[in-house]
Order: sequence, then structure tokens, then C-alpha cells
Amino acid sequence: MEISTILLIALALAVDAFAVALAAGVSLCQVNSRQLFRLAFHFGFFQAGMNVLGWLGGLTVRAYIEAFDHWLAFGLLAFVGVKMIWEAIREEHEAGEGTDPTRGRMLVTLSIATSIDSLAVGLSFAVLEVSVWLPALIIGLVASGLTALGLRLGCLLGAASRLGARVEIVGGVVLIAIGLKILHEHGVL
Repeated sequence: MEISTILLIALALAVDAFAVALAAGVSLCQVNSRQLFRLAFHFGFFQAGMNVLGWLGGLTVRAYIEAFDHWLAFGLLAFVGVKMIWEAIREEHEAGEGTDPTRGRMLVTLSIATSIDSLAVGLSFAVLEVSVWLPALIIGLVASGLTALGLRLGCLLGAASRLGARVEIVGGVVLIAIGLKILHEHGVL
């Protein structure tokens, strides 16, 4: 497989990670280097790891995952999006108790939700008998880079707008919209 094809696949897979990172940056308003590293590392690691898992699973697991992978991704993104909206409405973040999407369960949930498509791509690599190691590395690096960019841009947008809870609501709506887009791409909507 050509490098240009792998790069296009990596960019396509990283779009969701970029959008989620953008929403996270807006909701955080200020991002430190630890948060940037955590989100970029986890999103890149999960993108690459899910790709390898999909490849290893090959044809044997494909039938089981294809039936519900889009619902799993939608459910995870919708859950996190609704949680962000709920917290913004309750104004928890103004009291300093807001959820940091670069930590804990939310970080893992977002990492899984944004990398489900990479699992499917890994399955297709197995079907095409393509070695997964170079594509997985490139996919992980591109996802990490776009995640860092999205987080920084989101932080700049959040700081410039100073819309507080409303911006966090928009971030939650964006996550839900990404989940709906995944359902639409799978012919459910």
C-alpha cells in the first residue's frame, strides 16, 4: 500500500479525533501541556491500537463487530456529549468542578469512541492482506498531531469567545452530531 493512500486513510480516521479535541479545548478554556499530551497520546495510541486489533481479528470477528460498531461509537459519543451539556446547564464548571475530558473514564471513553472506525480499517487491511504495522504507526501519529492541533484551536476559540457554559453546550452538541454522522454513514439515519 502506498504512503499517500495510508496518509489519506489516517487523515480520514483522525477527523473525529480532531473534532472531539476541538470541543474539549473549547470546554477547558485553558489547556496545559499535560492535558495536551494525555489527549494526543491516548487518541493516537487508541487509533493505532484499534487498527492493529482489527487486523488481528481479521475475518473471524468482522461479522460480529460490523453489526453494531456504529451504535457503539454513537452511544459513547452521545453519552459524553449529553454529560457535557448537562454539566454546562448545571454550571458545575463555574464552581471549579467541571469534567476534564483529558482524564479518567471520559478520556478512555472518548479514545474508544473516536477509534472504532480504525478497528474496521484494520479488519479491511486483514482482508486485503496488507501488513498493519506501518499504517498503524502513521494512523497513530496523524491522530495525535490532529488531536493536539484541535485541542489548541479549541482552547483559542474558547478563550476568545468567553461564552462559558454555552460553549460547553456546543461542544456536547458537536459530539452528539459526530455520533449521528457515524449512524448516517452506516445507513441507519
